[in-house]
Amino acid sequence: LSTTNLKSVGNMQAKYEAIAAANQAIEQVLSSPFTTAPAAEEITVDINNDGTPDYMASIAQPVCVRASLDTTVVKTSKTLPLMQFSNTYNTVWDIVATVEDAKTGAKTIVQAGTRVLLTKAQKDAVCN
Repeated sequence: LSTTNLKSVGNMQAKYEAIAAANQAIEQVLSSPFTTAPAAEEITVDINNDGTPDYMASIAQPVCVRASLDTTVVKTSKTLPLMQFSNTYNTVWDIVATVEDAKTGAKTIVQAGTRVLLTKAQKDAVCN
């Protein structure tokens, strides 16, 4: 019984480490200029900070799911009450990370969404 419990606890630990590795890889993508040229990539993750990569996260190409004109009003003059709409777009992105445990073959998939403010030219280049 104790062996079974030990295996169960080990599996849960591996699951949570894989989720943490996927989240860390997603955070790395989010902190990069990924909207410039969205591409799939492989990211190594050192989950315990010992200098040795513990997991490989596969990041699917980030996908622009939606884009809409930012309706924030920008005041264009301090003295005159001239107002205009912002010339930027709210874009919503879907980022998916997959981590597979080499020892057990277990696969963990984490999906995250984020909003990025882009200019019209940037939006037109990466959002359909």
